[in-house]
Amino acid sequence: MQQKPKEKIITVTFYKTSLGNEPVRDWLKHKTPEEKKAIGEEIKAVEYSWPMGYPQVVKLDKDLWEVRIKLPQGISRVFFTIWEKYMVLLHSIIKKTQKTPQQDLEIAKKRRNRVLSGGVEDEK
Repeated sequence: MQQKPKEKIITVTFYKTSLGNEPVRDWLKHKTPEEKKAIGEEIKAVEYSWPMGYPQVVKLDKDLWEVRIKLPQGISRVFFTIWEKYMVLLHSIIKKTQKTPQQDLEIAKKRRNRVLSGGVEDEK
């Protein structure tokens, strides 16, 4: 008996600025094929298994999480929020220290607030 493929619980979308930029997609363009594959597999796991917890996903703040992906040059962090049935990818970094840089956390929070107040696009 064949098992039915699992369905997505949430669907990934990229945060978009008013100028049409998608910061996480732009960041991904500079990654190697192997890095893109690793990042994509972890994000896909979240799509199919949401909600998830540590060590793959860590809650940082109200309605703000990060997906952790081990890469050769450090741990990749992709910050996201959940809006309706979407996993909105807000910001991404390669984290080289234990603590998340405050500036990156603030960028993610600002984008989260924009998404939750009006959808997936930046108002400005």
